[in-house]
Amino acid sequence: MKAKVKYRKYGNIPDMNTVKDIIVYGAKQGKANKQYAFKDMNGNYCEKTFDEVFFDATGLGQHLYTLGLKGKKVAILSENSYYWIAAFYSIASGNMIAIPLDPKLPKEDLVDLMVRSGCDAIYYTQDFAPAIQMMKENPEVKLSVYLKFEDFDELVRMGHEELSGGAKNYLDDEVKPDDLGFIVYTSGTTGKSKGVMLSQKNVAVDAIATCRAMTADQTVAFLPFNHTLSWASALFASPLLSKWGYICSSLRNLQKDMYTYHPQHITAVPLAVETIYKKIWFTARKEGKEEKLKKGIKLSNALMKIGIDVRRKLFKEVLDNLGGNLEMIICGGASLDTKYEQGLYDLGIQVINGYGTTECSPIITCNRLSNYKVGSAGYALECNDVMIKDPDDEGVGEVYAKGSNVMMGYYDEPEATAETFDGEWFKTGDYGYMDKDGFLFLRGRKKNLIVLSNGKNVSPEEIEDKLLTVDYIKEVVVYEENGAITAEFFLDENEAPDAKDRLKKDVRAINMQLPTYKQVTKTKIRDTEFPKTTTLKIKRKY
Repeated sequence: MKAKVKYRKYGNIPDMNTVKDIIVYGAKQGKANKQYAFKDMNGNYCEKTFDEVFFDATGLGQHLYTLGLKGKKVAILSENSYYWIAAFYSIASGNMIAIPLDPKLPKEDLVDLMVRSGCDAIYYTQDFAPAIQMMKENPEVKLSVYLKFEDFDELVRMGHEELSGGAKNYLDDEVKPDDLGFIVYTSGTTGKSKGVMLSQKNVAVDAIATCRAMTADQTVAFLPFNHTLSWASALFASPLLSKWGYICSSLRNLQKDMYTYHPQHITAVPLAVETIYKKIWFTARKEGKEEKLKKGIKLSNALMKIGIDVRRKLFKEVLDNLGGNLEMIICGGASLDTKYEQGLYDLGIQVINGYGTTECSPIITCNRLSNYKVGSAGYALECNDVMIKDPDDEGVGEVYAKGSNVMMGYYDEPEATAETFDGEWFKTGDYGYMDKDGFLFLRGRKKNLIVLSNGKNVSPEEIEDKLLTVDYIKEVVVYEENGAITAEFFLDENEAPDAKDRLKKDVRAINMQLPTYKQVTKTKIRDTEFPKTTTLKIKRKY
């Protein structure tokens, strides 16, 4: 069951096999045009052209070579910033290995990653001085070079002075497609993180395939840069498409930054999409305009059926609160309920769902503006093939992927690497099915499956998605307990004080939509949110 789809390419992006090629290409194409806007360390608004970004990155890279870091591992520990991107480019455009660290991790975990990775150098901001001190005090940490972003301008200056003084240009050093370029530690929901080894080619071909499948204009980048989903959007779409973006340092500032910098699109995880949608309706209720908005949607949908699209005009007030130019949200990282996808479409914003894993650099499938299906994760990128392994009578099986974007393996874990491959196919651990057109529909994680005594397999995520359509259910986890399908809830009792009283009836209504063997037979209510990973995914074993 392979996906066989004709690919539509946007723009004229040449084939490139290294991230270094992408960075150099972007500088040549963009030149004096704006590439990034951001707030500096003093809170001042700044802009950098493609030429200026390249100048900063190559100055940093040259200095790394002077420090003897050719062929070494260099980590980055910082919140989102322009300095993060320049540092990442400096490593990726030389013969070095980048290790992006999750700034939300506890200090002890950051130290553990430095020990396990055998990292040689680290870029960091002063905010993380306590973690850095712990690293310096731990004899198992082999870091020998510590570089502060507060010294950014000086580091760039030193690099270019070294080059002017006769040092060999580090860009002359050959970077090969199969070179290990990145070690990315996953934020697993059930176990210890693994170091995913990605080659220069893995990341380059995935970014190019993504940009060929999904063209876009200016953006506000807010996803954490240490996560690979932001690479294909904020970090590499810019040099590949010669477009600019504003770097949002915190999710707290997202709405203000969108209003100020007018993005044409954003890349988001489902939680952010849900938050935007709920905020629209919260504002409508607060301003007494909920019924007006509902009537507008009803009218618009009727007009859409006869080919008249007035959404951008009819819902201008809603769209203006999101910057006025927002046309598209590219969504990945987890499952998004179709309620939000359809709801935003009704208001004039197209949600484009995709699917991937860190191990695949990261994007495997995505919808296209010209070819999409609500509720699906789209179809395969041109850089990989997708198949469903051992489908059941409903066509559901494990999603397998193979291609030039699939990882080299897990760092220093050969057994874990062997376990996750079936020949050349990477076993994603996700369950789903493909329709006749090659569109992928996900059902949940293999490791979360509930296996009933009658041999039936139940995906808890499928049931959770249906339960979450009830407005006052904020979070839910479904699992098996003593033979019963159990749903544990965290309810929004501020908005719905009678939520506990209504729950039994609403669960019964959801059960009516499910086969008998998938129905919830036991419920629990918790007083606090579920524990989560740094990417805001619920930890299923807590």
